[in-house]
Amino acid sequence: MIVEEIMKTDVASLQPEDTIESAIQLMREKKIKHIPITNEKSEVIGIVSDRDVKDGTPSIFDKDSSAPELKNPLKYIMKTDVITGHPLDFVEEVAALFYEHHISCLPIVRENKLIGIITETDLLHTLIQLTGANQPGSQIEVKVPHRAGILYDVAGIIRRHNSNILSVLVYPDKNDEAYKILVFRVRTMNPMNVIEDLKKEGYDVLWPNMPGMSS
Repeated sequence: MIVEEIMKTDVASLQPEDTIESAIQLMREKKIKHIPITNEKSEVIGIVSDRDVKDGTPSIFDKDSSAPELKNPLKYIMKTDVITGHPLDFVEEVAALFYEHHISCLPIVRENKLIGIITETDLLHTLIQLTGANQPGSQIEVKVPHRAGILYDVAGIIRRHNSNILSVLVYPDKNDEAYKILVFRVRTMNPMNVIEDLKKEGYDVLWPNMPGMSS
């Protein structure tokens, strides 16, 4: 999956000479927490978050303040070391950027011009879609040897029961490098027959661990 498939293209942006007050109004109107700051060529030169706005305005408990700070231009509070992405970047690479750089949004540019934006919420929604967690079904976790063809073999057992596989995740067994954990989400509310067959074939089913079933 690439960024172009999940990014928002209706991007609200401001320019460095716009006021902090205008940023507050735009955030309230659009219900957003980040505003890319662009120049006259639509190139991203900064970004302002709701936290930047809070840090750049008086406390709500300061009754004596007339809030002249609200008229200050955004160039005084915007972050200029902006990390950007490209619409053809892979979503998993973007997720790594979020984690590595502790960011919560990523402006997307093409030929240096702002064309979209991705937020943490977009990534979480994509994860839910990819794992099928938003669809009715059951999750089955199987510990398997780390060898070629094992995924095909286990999927074949599930296929024999006409259970549609919604998603598959593979991650290493943290206790034994010779094994992997396969996580299947299947479109069935009763996976008991599938689990029985997996165990008969000698596979270690970690989840669900059904009471009374043979191990």
